[in-house]
Amino acid sequence: MCGIFAYLNYHVPRTRREIIETLFKGLQRLEYRGYDSAGIGIDGGNNKESADQWKQICIIKRNGKVKTLEEEVNKQEDVDFDLELGTHFGIAHTRWATHGAPKFVNCHPQRSDKDNEFIVIHNGIITNHVDLRKFLECKGYEFESETDTESIAKLVKYVYDNSENENISFATLVERVIQQLEGAFALVFKSVHFPGQAVCTRRGSPLMIGVRSNHKLSTDHIPVLYRSCKELKANCPVPRTDGTSLYPVGDEKSVEYYFASDVSALIEHTNQVIFLEDDDVAAVVTGCLSIHRVERTARSYSSFMQKEIFEQPESVVNTMRGRVNFENNTVILGGLKDSIKEIRRCRRLLIIACGTSYHTGLATRQILEELTELPVTVELSSDFLDRNTPVFRDDVCFLLSQSGETADTLMALRYCKGRGTLTVGVTNTVGSSISRETDCGVHINAGPEIGVASTKVYTSQFVALVMFALMMSEDRISMQKRRREIIQGLQTLPDQIKEVLSSDDEIQRLASELYKQKSVLIMGRGYHYATCLEGALKIKEITFMHSEGILAGELKHGPLALVDHQMPVIMVVMRDPTFVKCQNALQQVVARKGRPILICEKNDEETVRNAYRAIKVPHTVDCLQGILSVIPLQLLAFHLAVLRGYDVDDNKRLRKVEADYVPM
Repeated sequence: MCGIFAYLNYHVPRTRREIIETLFKGLQRLEYRGYDSAGIGIDGGNNKESADQWKQICIIKRNGKVKTLEEEVNKQEDVDFDLELGTHFGIAHTRWATHGAPKFVNCHPQRSDKDNEFIVIHNGIITNHVDLRKFLECKGYEFESETDTESIAKLVKYVYDNSENENISFATLVERVIQQLEGAFALVFKSVHFPGQAVCTRRGSPLMIGVRSNHKLSTDHIPVLYRSCKELKANCPVPRTDGTSLYPVGDEKSVEYYFASDVSALIEHTNQVIFLEDDDVAAVVTGCLSIHRVERTARSYSSFMQKEIFEQPESVVNTMRGRVNFENNTVILGGLKDSIKEIRRCRRLLIIACGTSYHTGLATRQILEELTELPVTVELSSDFLDRNTPVFRDDVCFLLSQSGETADTLMALRYCKGRGTLTVGVTNTVGSSISRETDCGVHINAGPEIGVASTKVYTSQFVALVMFALMMSEDRISMQKRRREIIQGLQTLPDQIKEVLSSDDEIQRLASELYKQKSVLIMGRGYHYATCLEGALKIKEITFMHSEGILAGELKHGPLALVDHQMPVIMVVMRDPTFVKCQNALQQVVARKGRPILICEKNDEETVRNAYRAIKVPHTVDCLQGILSVIPLQLLAFHLAVLRGYDVDDNKRLRKVEADYVPM
C-alpha cells in the first residue's frame, strides 16, 4: 500500500532542512508497506532570491527507496535549506504502483498543472478515474501521468477555476471534489492559493492526525461541523458550504500537526491522535483544526465484538486494497515481493499459530496446496515446540498472530529462525515482535480489534493467505482460469458479507432457542472443517457453553453417539466437492432424530428440506465460502453470550487467576 505522511508547523519556527528531515522520518516509518517510489512537496520555488517563497510549491520525487529521494533532495542547489519558516505545510508519499509503471511522472505528489497550484498525495484506488480524465480533457486539462490520482489534482483546479464564490474555503473545495470520486482514498492536499493550510480526507483507506503543542490542546475539543448527505448532494457536482466558520485554538498558540496513513509514523511525535471517519474532511487554517463530517445514520453497537463483526465488509477490503488489481487479475503483496522467488523454491510451507489464527491456517491449507503445489503443514504453536518439530533450511514458516505478540508463536518463530528457515509474519499490528523479527510478511490492515473474541482478523488473515496463494501461482498457465475465478470472488466478497450480516435478526431468534442449552455440536468437512472449529471456539470463549467442532467424515467414529432430539447440531453444507458426503452425514443425523440447524447456500432446496432451521448465505467460489459460512457462527456466539448475561468484551474467565480465587 502507499504511505502518506505530512507535517504542518504553526508558529513553530523550523528550517526547511528540519521540515524535510521530519518528512523523511515519517516516510521511513512507513517503509514496511513495500513501495517503488517516493516524493515530497514543500513551500518555495527553486530560487533562493524569490521574495514569495510561499507562493510557489517545490515537488521533488524519485523512483526507488526513500534514501534515493533524500539524496536527490540534497542535490537541490537552488533550494535554501537554512531558511527558517514560522508556518509551513509539507507533504510526503511512498507509492506502490497500481495505475502506471514506477517512473518519475507517476510518482506522487501529483499536480494540477505546471505551476503546481494544487498538489495531492493519495492512498487507494479511484475507480471512476477514466471518466474523470475524459471529462477534464474535454475541458482542456492536459494529463502527464498514467495515474488515477492526477485526475483528483486536475479536478480540484477545475472546481476552483469554476467556483462562483471567490471566497470558497479549501475545505469546501475538497468536499465538492470528493463527491465526484468513486472508490477508496486517503488524500492530503496542498495549494499555493491556501498557504499554510492543510486539508485531508478519507474513504475506505486509513488516515489519522497527530497533534502536538506546548499549550493545553485537547483532541477532545476539536470542532466537528456536520452536514447532511442531502445537503452535500443538493448542488452536485459542486455542493456549497453551510458557512460555518472554524473555531480558534487560542491566541497565536504554537501547534504542530502530523498526518499519516498509519499510526506508526506518529508515535515518535505525539500520543494525541485523531482517527478520521469515512468522508470526513479535516482542515487546518491559521493553526486551527476542524473536521467537516457528513451526518450519517449510524448503527449503534452494544459491544466491540458486535462492532467488529459488522466491520468485516470494510476490513476485508482494507486487506485487499492496493494489492489486488481486479482489472488485470494480478496480486502483489509488497512485503513478500522480494522473497517470492525464494518461497517458490522451498520444500514445504509450515503455518504456525494459536487459536483463531490456527484455524485460519486450516481454512486456507487446501487452496494453498492447490495453487502452490507444495505440501502445507498447519501447526499449533505450543505443540510445535513441545515436539521439537524438525525444520529445515529449505522450509518456509508462516507465523500468524493478530497481536504479533502471541508468546508460543513468538517462541516458535525464534525456534525456526535458529534453524535457518525463511520466516513470514502475518499480523495485524505494525511494530509488533513478530512483524519485526520475521524476514518478511504481510500486514493484514484489519484495524484495531478490541473484542476478546477475534472476528474480523480471522476473515482478513483468510483473505491475506488466499492472496499469497494467488501471488505464488501467477506464472502457472494451467491455473489462470482458477485464479481469475478466485479474484472475481474476492471482488464480490464485501457485498456478500453485508448480505450475510443482514440475517442478524434471524440468527438472534435462533440464539433465543439455544441459549439455555449446555452443549452444541458443529459439523462440516473440506473447506468448512475450520469453520466448525472456529465457530465452536467463539461459542466456548464468550458464552461458556460446551461446543465442539467435528469433522463430518468422523461422524460414525464416535460423535454420532451424542446425536439425539435434544442435542443442538449445526451443520455446514455447501455445494462444493464434499456436498454429497455432507448430505450423507446429514441423513445420519436426521435418522437419529437429530434436529439439524443448517448453514447452506441460497436456493439449495434439497438441503433445506432436511433442516430444523436453515441460515442461508450467498454462493461464492469454494475456497472463499468459509468466510461467508463463519459469520453466522460469529453472530450466533455473540447473541448467545448476550442472552446468557455475559459481557462479551470482558471475559473474566480468560483473565489470569484472581488472588481470592480458591480452586475446587
